[in-house]
Amino acid sequence: MSGRPARPYVLLSCATSIDGYIDDSSERRLLLSNEDDLDRVDAVRASCDAILVGAGTVRRDDPRLLVRSAERRAERVAGGRPASPVKVTLTARGDLDPTARFFTAGDATRLVYCASSALDKTRERLERAATIVDAGEPIDPAWLVADLAARGVRRLMVEGGGTVHAQFLTAGVADELHLVVAPFFVGDGRAPRFVGEGSFPWHAGHRARLAEVRQIGDVVLLRYALSDRFGEA
Repeated sequence: MSGRPARPYVLLSCATSIDGYIDDSSERRLLLSNEDDLDRVDAVRASCDAILVGAGTVRRDDPRLLVRSAERRAERVAGGRPASPVKVTLTARGDLDPTARFFTAGDATRLVYCASSALDKTRERLERAATIVDAGEPIDPAWLVADLAARGVRRLMVEGGGTVHAQFLTAGVADELHLVVAPFFVGDGRAPRFVGEGSFPWHAGHRARLAEVRQIGDVVLLRYALSDRFGEA
């Protein structure tokens, strides 16, 4: 027995407007955070072994998913870890562009968890850009995080989008939530929200524990404990 946990510690991170939107319906990305909070997010990234986003986020936001701070990258390398965490995405259709920054920025390992029905298409598009993993149909977050644990991931940061956050929350595989609230409204029913409908483990009869409230400039961080593993290193 190695003592390795059955799944990583899973931390969800999201920024929303006051009315719960994570973006607007325009083609430009909506900035919900500020520089001080982005630096906090960078520190959280640096503490993790892997960062996960959905395929929709890869297409829409084209994120690099790298640790921005040179000092934090150097600390990771000095500790025997790669400069940035493993990049992870999941896709039901395989509609990902190999020239996206997820695949081209930095030297981090890249994993694509793919629904079985789109496996051939995904391998054809991305086999030179990432490791493709057959994740079954539909993709089960509980199976995915167990597979990540088997690959040595002990701390996973899930950065969205809303569909992925909902999948992890309803599957009951989240230990901590960082929810940042920006000081404005979006008010656009066409825009994506933090999460949609679903059967969540936390409800009126089972409230999540609010572990921290922190003002960071003009935004507020709400830190929720979602499991008894909350706070594990």
